[in-house]
Amino acid sequence: MASDKPNQLPPQKQDRQPGHEDEMNPEPRYMNPDYKGSGKLKNKVALITGGDSGIGRAVAILFAREGARVAIVYLKEHDDARETGKHVEEEGSECLLIAGDVGDRAFCDKAVDKVIQKFGRLDVLINNAGEQHEQKSVEDISEQQLEKTFRTNIFSCFFMTQAALPHLKKGSSIINTTSITAFRGHDTLVDYASTKGAILAFTRSLSGNLVDKGIRVNGVAPGPIWTPLIPASFEPEHVKKFGQHTPMGRPGQPEEVAPAFVFLASEDASYITGQTIHPNGGEVLGA
Repeated sequence: MASDKPNQLPPQKQDRQPGHEDEMNPEPRYMNPDYKGSGKLKNKVALITGGDSGIGRAVAILFAREGARVAIVYLKEHDDARETGKHVEEEGSECLLIAGDVGDRAFCDKAVDKVIQKFGRLDVLINNAGEQHEQKSVEDISEQQLEKTFRTNIFSCFFMTQAALPHLKKGSSIINTTSITAFRGHDTLVDYASTKGAILAFTRSLSGNLVDKGIRVNGVAPGPIWTPLIPASFEPEHVKKFGQHTPMGRPGQPEEVAPAFVFLASEDASYITGQTIHPNGGEVLGA
């Protein structure tokens, strides 16, 4: 399929969330060959929720390139997860795949236990899993959708953090994926934007709660990034124009977001906690 403009995507739609990367056209870019690892995360172990595709996949690969061993948590996109695991191993690292629902507290406990059993430690927790469902009217958001979105997006941050904390130590890092919608809202993603606002407040509050333990907590607030969540959330005509409203005139790629996570997880960010990085194509927002 060809687009009419250089920055215009082909119309497309996926009927299930969080979507599948191998069905996207074009497939997202998640592995910048020009990025040279320098051991910033050597000997660290990272757990990444939503790590099978999109931003999570790009982060997993970049972490591996920087020397970390990686565990990725995903719902049921087994093919995407195996593809991510393959790329992590090609970077000379190890990848543990864990399937399950991060909105379930018991699963989060088991996932962290598996990481400890496999790697013996946990240094970086990345709360990245998310889902969104477009509704033109707030009246159309069902109780079921509301609870599912909150469980996946914000309850999981609490559950994973609570499970991970006994294993984190001074120098460890928690990084939460919030969104540009936490700062400017979104008229057809009211429940999603609300969860991302909650993640922002969670990040700032948790940073103060853990600062005395030497555990840093920060956030990344991506703008329009080309991930499987986009064709799985919006109608084809919306997808075609996705990202064109940014100052850069295009959507971002997962490989353009992942370095922010590396920075926040590394010692380069040793004096940074409670903050948010904004890879969003140039939109200027409040802190």
